[in-house]
Amino acid sequence: MFDDSNLIVGLEIGTSKVCAVVGELNAEGTLNIVGLGQAPASGVRKGEIVDSGQAEESVRHAIVEAEKMANMEIRSVYLGVTGAHIRGFNNRGVHRVLSADREITNDDVQDVVKNAKAINLPVENSIVHAVRQHFFLDGQDGITNPMGMLGALLEVDVHVVHGVTNRLQNAVRVVKGLHLEVDEIVFNGLASSLALLTNEQKELGALVIDMGGGTTDYVVYANGIIKHTGVLALGGDHVSNDLGHGLKVPLTRAEKLKREHGSALVDEASKGRTIALTNELGLPVRNINLEHLQRIMALRLEEIFQIIAQDLEQAGLMDDLRAGVFICGGCARVPQLAQLAESVFGLPVSLGQTNSISGLKSALDQPEFLAAIGLVKYASLKSRKRPAGGLLNVIKDRLGRYLPLF
Repeated sequence: MFDDSNLIVGLEIGTSKVCAVVGELNAEGTLNIVGLGQAPASGVRKGEIVDSGQAEESVRHAIVEAEKMANMEIRSVYLGVTGAHIRGFNNRGVHRVLSADREITNDDVQDVVKNAKAINLPVENSIVHAVRQHFFLDGQDGITNPMGMLGALLEVDVHVVHGVTNRLQNAVRVVKGLHLEVDEIVFNGLASSLALLTNEQKELGALVIDMGGGTTDYVVYANGIIKHTGVLALGGDHVSNDLGHGLKVPLTRAEKLKREHGSALVDEASKGRTIALTNELGLPVRNINLEHLQRIMALRLEEIFQIIAQDLEQAGLMDDLRAGVFICGGCARVPQLAQLAESVFGLPVSLGQTNSISGLKSALDQPEFLAAIGLVKYASLKSRKRPAGGLLNVIKDRLGRYLPLF
């Protein structure tokens, strides 16, 4: 039996699956994955809740399985969120130092960060993260900790991630319907990047792409800080839909063909080959052209990568990705996906695996679990749990708090 006080739970309610991961944080700060629960997702579309009852049942199954494996009762979770409504942008806060000796105090730091978060968001939106990038003091750049220094004008750059409050709250209400508390909501893209990247890779500059069933989240690190985030309402389900339309087969059959014969590139060996489709009795019905199947998949996956590449080009970030591209999520299992991504980005591409985390190999080696593992990593870096009180309290707490960790 594990000590419940040292256990952290990450919960990802995805389009295709719900995943709950239990991590144990020891006295030395080492994180060990000790439990994993998963269930097929129902009531979720493009990463967002569309049927609370069905989604709640999926979460229940994943939580129960994780509790059994970890031999503990789960009371609260760090909840991953995604959706096309989530946006990220950079903002600068300015604060004039008023003390007579011009020494920067903690109050000055808190004030400048507060000013950076005083943003005119749409009334229906709330901040999910406000992540510090770096400080400026009297025009001097690259200051990581201004406290104790002397200056008259303190500035800070932050990366703000925000989303529609009600759409975020729908996921929180599903969790609370199971009598669980939400310690914090966390953008899935941020969680995946924490599970994947080393500090050195963050310094060099890296792009993390989490390709799920209904959404693709991406995060750019450079010089050790988050520079850019984004969400596309495109994922593995769209590949399946394309196959269903293009091959004129039911969606369930298209999903099976994708898993068994799919590829992100047209394999030379597939040219001229066909796949025999059978009916419920196992009798052949017709043949599917394998090259056609793979070309449909390649076009959709290439489109996803091209949209991300164009976004990063416009942001002027492509030259900052010296560590390359890291891909996780269920789509990372598609054969030759890394080769396709390399051709689009012109950078080395790796299929992601966790770093500096030990525990269940069955979880750590699976790309589709990285977001949930990253939620646990996020919580471990925070080193303490804040009292939860629903999404609105979480948001209020965020608005008065500074996040220096990432």
